[in-house]
Amino acid sequence: MKKYILSLSLLLTFLGIDTIHAVQQNKQTQSHKNRQTVSIAIQFAQSEISRFPKAWQLDYGKRPFFGYAQGVGCSAMLQLWKATGNKQYFNYVEEYADSLISINGDIILYDKSSYNIDYVNSGKILFAIYKQTGDKKYRLAMDNLIEQLKTQPRTSDGGYWHKKIYKNQIWLDGIYMASPFMAQYGATFSQPQWIDEAINQITVCHKHTHDSITGLYYHAWDESKTQRWANPQTGLSPNFWGRSIGWYFMAVVDALDFIPRNHPRRGELISIIQGLADALPKYQRNGLWYQVIDQPERAENFPEASVTTQCMYAYAKSVNKAYISKKYRIFAERAFSGIQNSLLKKNSDGTLSLTNCCAVGGLGGNPYRDGSFGYYIGEKIRDNDSKATGPFIMGCIQLGK
Repeated sequence: MKKYILSLSLLLTFLGIDTIHAVQQNKQTQSHKNRQTVSIAIQFAQSEISRFPKAWQLDYGKRPFFGYAQGVGCSAMLQLWKATGNKQYFNYVEEYADSLISINGDIILYDKSSYNIDYVNSGKILFAIYKQTGDKKYRLAMDNLIEQLKTQPRTSDGGYWHKKIYKNQIWLDGIYMASPFMAQYGATFSQPQWIDEAINQITVCHKHTHDSITGLYYHAWDESKTQRWANPQTGLSPNFWGRSIGWYFMAVVDALDFIPRNHPRRGELISIIQGLADALPKYQRNGLWYQVIDQPERAENFPEASVTTQCMYAYAKSVNKAYISKKYRIFAERAFSGIQNSLLKKNSDGTLSLTNCCAVGGLGGNPYRDGSFGYYIGEKIRDNDSKATGPFIMGCIQLGK
């Protein structure tokens, strides 16, 4: 009996050692993967700076401009600065902001009267620059953007029009452009009404664009139901455009950074994130999401970089923030692997490029964009579009945590 007990004890000891070794190996493997993603974020950021020595050139900018795509790329650089401590990334962004904003806080080529919500997005980069430099012109520029939002045209239930020329229309894109900025402004300058407004915009958009059957979101809603692209009964656009859903997913995750834990409506936003986290995996193929996201098997549809990188970032950050269970990290990891296997390429000069990026997508306008499947798959595709490269860098950082 004593021999039996001793043998069992030794067996359990050896099993315990093996278990400890297995846990340690798993931790080492995960740590290596984490370092790899941050290393790729650094490599890719350096590639972007090599391609676009001035930040206004991001997204193939032709002139200095406070554009939303430049704001996405610069936000990624600031996150990399915070992750690595390398001030090169901060300096790249600061030079951009300094060149575009006057001592009075005026922004070059900014036209408030157009009520274009896209203009607000680059305002996000000014918080870090203002905090780091103390230069009041950045605060004044942020105030100018808030002045636009004070009088931004709205739908009857308070949703911001995407632009003055797009009357009665809420677009998913616009939630990313403005809601995280408003929430951060409210938290930074002790103006909680802007936190409430950020939540209001997110939830009004959810009410009108969410599809309860798929769990996805339509690109836009026209309250007047008069646009050619709008369903005459619902006012909804006809398709689920991948990048627009990616914008919305990121917007909700980012806005939560600045919404107090005890805010009575915080749970509504977390519920939206959880709904998307559950809905999106069924449409992922080989780690990638497609241009028209719910029809990956349809002929001529294609895996698209921006929606994939946006969802990679939103999943990884949501797990890190504990909005969703750790089991969802796999979908971000699959996206990273899919990008590595299919969309990331190394150029002859050693730089990295991200392929299969949709250059632009919208509704209405001239020539008219009807929101059809054919419209979305017919839009121009290019490499290294900042709407994809910015979220790629940010997603790699989140996977590295």
